[in-house]
Amino acid sequence: MLDKYHNPDILSCLSNLSNDEVFTPPTLANEMLDTLPAEYWSDKTKKFLDPVSKSGVLLREITKRLLEGLENQIPNIEDRLNHILKNQVFGIGITKLTAEISRRTLYCSKRGNGPYSIVKFKDEEGNIKYFPTKHYWEAWASGPKCRYCGISKKLYDRDENLESYAYSFIHNSNPEDFFEMKFDVIIGNPPYQMNDGGGTGSSAVPIYDKFVEAAKKLKPRYITMIIPARWYSGGRGLDVFRENMLRDRSIKELYDFTNSSDCFSGVEIKGGVCFFLWERDYQGECKVVSKSNSKVTSIMKRPLLEDGLTNFIRRNEMVSIIKKVRKFKEKTFDEIISSNDPFGFDVREVGSYKRVKPKFSLEKYSGQIPFYYQGWKKEGLGYINESNIIKNKNLIKKDKIYIPKAWGTGNLSSDQLEPIFVEGKSCSTETYLVISSDFSKEEFKNICHYINTKFFHALTLALKNTQNAMKKVYSIVPIQDFKKKLNDNILYQKYNLTKEEIDFIEKNVLL
Repeated sequence: MLDKYHNPDILSCLSNLSNDEVFTPPTLANEMLDTLPAEYWSDKTKKFLDPVSKSGVLLREITKRLLEGLENQIPNIEDRLNHILKNQVFGIGITKLTAEISRRTLYCSKRGNGPYSIVKFKDEEGNIKYFPTKHYWEAWASGPKCRYCGISKKLYDRDENLESYAYSFIHNSNPEDFFEMKFDVIIGNPPYQMNDGGGTGSSAVPIYDKFVEAAKKLKPRYITMIIPARWYSGGRGLDVFRENMLRDRSIKELYDFTNSSDCFSGVEIKGGVCFFLWERDYQGECKVVSKSNSKVTSIMKRPLLEDGLTNFIRRNEMVSIIKKVRKFKEKTFDEIISSNDPFGFDVREVGSYKRVKPKFSLEKYSGQIPFYYQGWKKEGLGYINESNIIKNKNLIKKDKIYIPKAWGTGNLSSDQLEPIFVEGKSCSTETYLVISSDFSKEEFKNICHYINTKFFHALTLALKNTQNAMKKVYSIVPIQDFKKKLNDNILYQKYNLTKEEIDFIEKNVLL
């Protein structure tokens, strides 16, 4: 009977605004709320804020828990609901529309003082506010940008009828002014990124870090937010945020989802997502919970930043393996691999992240250099004048290995990394990183064999959280004696890996 007439939760059926602004499913909202102390649900003095409310689901689930927890203290349900919605639960809509949706979810009316509102407020906003906000433009060398979010004036200085994406919570030096009160819990699912004229996906400008920092300024007892996991690797303005997060011993719990669809059905967020529990008065190690296919795969209490490393080791199972490898104190692969854009072809339009494609020929002419670019295997090898090469001209004549900068999905299970060994003159776009040193032809070939071991992939993927694999993700991969041809069994034996550690690599690195 229940199955036949069951009506699904409407908030689990909403279409997302975009891949950057996704609605929080009720199940995920409750996972986040489960990290908070159970006694908070029976405390009528606690105050909760969602500063980035979209559907109002977080506020609704908080209210449901308080309704149950406060039943003995406030037996009358109308009085109880009135107390909770007027004194404990607050929100800020990211747009006027989402503020109205959130009120409809929580008050059963888009107007808090409307005839259908289950609680009567003095004004139509109630405790779910929307604050119209503008960007604050400042002069930069690349053109005017917003002081708070760093977005280009060229793209976001818009007509008043268009959405400006100037989110109020991060466009204010004093976010405590919004409600003029202290909050015990700040919880949210902030917008993730903004396009800045050429960057999309992991290349777009991240802004979720700004919401986390603004929440910390309010100094609540707890913060829990769900954000992309790309911050583990830094880059694109996230280096300071990553450093602060990894060294913040107030992060008590971290829930890591390598596949974003485990949280947001039908939404692909490269590198996955995570949510964390930050506790103001806690100082210690973090409980790291790895989840895949809606199941917990591992739990470990450990520092977010291991000694001597600058990046977060995503998979708990890799921690012991990496410690064994690092005991050998060998030189690492990042010492022989180039930085991004080895030959200087990553040129952008002024005031934008949009790339200017280099001009090259598919026909070979005298004096031109073989040119490797994305798609050369289908369209044919390119050729370019040496005068167009502005970086590392000393590498042009050398034998070298090209490694794709972007490969796999950012998960531990990944596609095979295909190195390309090239003899003699050549160069490439930013599509590739370059390995070039005083190796013999045989050593170069043995390096390629090493790159294609599961051992190599496992160590690389331990620090690789998006498709892009920059130089730093190779910083825990040891350099070997490349006069010998290596395989996984030789490497497992050398580093004294246990059966469990070997099984983890063999089962999870799919080549």
